Amino acid sequence: MRHKTETEFHCARSRGYLATLVSHFGRKIQVEETDDTARLQFSCGLAELCVIEGGLQLRIEAATPEQMLQTCEVVESHLLRFAFREDPQPLVWRAPS
Repeated sequence: MRHKTETEFHCARSRGYLATLVSHFGRKIQVEETDDTARLQFSCGLAELCVIEGGLQLRIEAATPEQMLQTCEVVESHLLRFAFREDPQPLVWRAPS
């Protein structure tokens, strides 16, 4: 059974943050990118990021709840650090709809 969660990050520079995350993680892990999406394959789980109206949608999938949480923490900490100018708040993760 795969464990999944998702959230949205509301921002003005979603494409810029997507590009920054892809560039940063692309040196360390496997990354697949299209115009508006990216798949980041961490050892602990998979993160899928997608540009949406007014922000980024983030989806995480992992084999265990612990790995899912670890993947969320890695992606969220980097995104919030890169988006510091927007005074970001911690993300609220939820079960996928």
